[in-house]
Amino acid sequence: MILSRRLASRVQYPSSPIPSSRTGTTVEVTRARAGWRYVHFAVRQVVPGKLWIHNTGAAECCLVLLAGCCRVTHTSGKGLTVTVTLGPRRSVFADYPHALYLPPRTSFSVAADVRTELADGRAPSRQRLEPRLVRPEDCGFEIRGGGNATRQIVDIMPPDFPADRLLVCEVFTPAGNWSSYPPHKHDTDRPPGEVKLEEVYYYRFEHADAYGLQRLYDRRTDRTLTVRHGDLVLVRSGYHPFVTAYGYNAYYLNVLAGTRRSMAASDDPRYAAFRAWPPPDARVPLVAPPGNRGSVAKL
Repeated sequence: MILSRRLASRVQYPSSPIPSSRTGTTVEVTRARAGWRYVHFAVRQVVPGKLWIHNTGAAECCLVLLAGCCRVTHTSGKGLTVTVTLGPRRSVFADYPHALYLPPRTSFSVAADVRTELADGRAPSRQRLEPRLVRPEDCGFEIRGGGNATRQIVDIMPPDFPADRLLVCEVFTPAGNWSSYPPHKHDTDRPPGEVKLEEVYYYRFEHADAYGLQRLYDRRTDRTLTVRHGDLVLVRSGYHPFVTAYGYNAYYLNVLAGTRRSMAASDDPRYAAFRAWPPPDARVPLVAPPGNRGSVAKL
């Protein structure tokens, strides 16, 4: 669904369920399809006995386990064959993520032990960095916001991760809460306060009837999308806050890329003062981090 010419970079793609007995792709948006320079995103299903075999080509890649358990066999920077295990993860609402970073020109295959779902985020790169396994204990834990704008941030590939362009994180929003708030944007390159990034929001909800609303606006346009389980929203410009409806918790996976390894963004000045947050929502964290970590609140 194209919203308007001005919003041609903001597109909503629903997922397409595939039979549980088949390895395949449920949603995919290439750079060409999006009209983007950097971000390619897909969600893959892999089932036992049916390998997914692929190559990263001219892009770096991050595979994020959404559910299941699998083994990924890939070539290392030294030309050796390496096999790593991702999982198990019962669902995004039950366990912390496992992920694998793969550099350009890396051949790999995925063998599933059970029905497995993987998010596949990519960005073009000329750097030949080392593959890196990201375990749950390697991921971040941050409680951001306060009151009914409290959410949990789980960094998978933050700015200090040894990658070229890709930035990846998961966000958990309690039922009825706001997220990506105050509304912020990252469509102008003026570091250190803001950098230009392309970004996807890939949504999952705890129940088939659950939904949320994502507003996309700037000086010229203002649209609101209803998002449901499996929806993918592309954001390249303007402010883009999200709220989940009362009753069920929400999850989204952010994959971003640009010319700088930074997530610097500018708040909508009309709402920036709300960063003087009240105490956080007691329901957070929605997914307990591994180990004995204290929470980190960010104003």
